[in-house]
Amino acid sequence: MTRVNILMYHRVGHFPGRVKAHGALYCHLPRFKAQMTMFKLLGYRVIGLDEAAAGLRGEAPLPARPLVLTFDDAYVDFLEHAAPVLKAHGYPATVYAVSGLVGATSSWDAGVGPEPAPLMNAAQLREVQDLGFTIGSHSKSHLRLAEQSEACIVEETSASKAALEDLLGRRVDHFCYPYGSHDLRAVEAAAAAGYVTGTTCERAAATPQDDLLTLPRKAVSRGDDVFGVAWKLLAKNTPKRPPIRR
Repeated sequence: MTRVNILMYHRVGHFPGRVKAHGALYCHLPRFKAQMTMFKLLGYRVIGLDEAAAGLRGEAPLPARPLVLTFDDAYVDFLEHAAPVLKAHGYPATVYAVSGLVGATSSWDAGVGPEPAPLMNAAQLREVQDLGFTIGSHSKSHLRLAEQSEACIVEETSASKAALEDLLGRRVDHFCYPYGSHDLRAVEAAAAAGYVTGTTCERAAATPQDDLLTLPRKAVSRGDDVFGVAWKLLAKNTPKRPPIRR
C-alpha cells in the first residue's frame, strides 16, 4: 500500500532538560539534527506537500518511503534552528502560520502550560519562503475549529488564506487545523477556501484513501530519540478513530 508519512513538529531549539508538560511542542536541536540524518540512513525521501498530494491523487509517482515535514505555528526558532539543518540536508518543509498573530507570540498557550513564544513576523516569513520552504495557513486565530460556529470557521479558513497570500505574494495551498480540531464543517470550509491539503493530528500514515483535506500526521515529541521516531514511522499507521472524509 502507498503510504506517505507526515511528521508534525512545533518548536526546535535548545531544550536540554525535561519540559513540564506539552512535550509535543518541543524538539531539542541535537535530537532534531540526529533525526534529519536518520531519515537518509533509513532510506526515506523527504518531499514537499505538493509532491505528496500529487502522488496521493495518483497524478505522479511517489518515491520509496516518502516523508513530509511540517512545522506548526511558525515560531521564530524555525528560522533560527530548524531551517539551517533542513537546508544542509536539502529537505523541503511546510511551515503553518497563524495569520492574525504574525509577529506576535503563541498567546493561545498563556495559562495552559507552555510560555508563549515568539512567532515569525512578515519579513521572517518571506525569508523562510525565499529559502525554498512552503508557508501554509494555521487559521486566523488558532481556535479549535470544531467548537466554533460555521461563520467563524469560514472566517478562520478563508481570511487566513487571503491575508497570507497578500503578505507572501504567492498562493497558499495548505492548511493545518489548530489542535487538530476539525469536523465536516471545517473540512468543507477549507475546501471552499481553495486549500489543496489539510493536515490533522490523527496519528497514521496518509494513503490514497484519505481525503487530502484530512491528512493524518505523526507528532514528534521532546522525548523522542531517533529510535522513537523510527518506530513511529514504521509502526504507527492505524488511526485511533475513523477519519473524516467528504
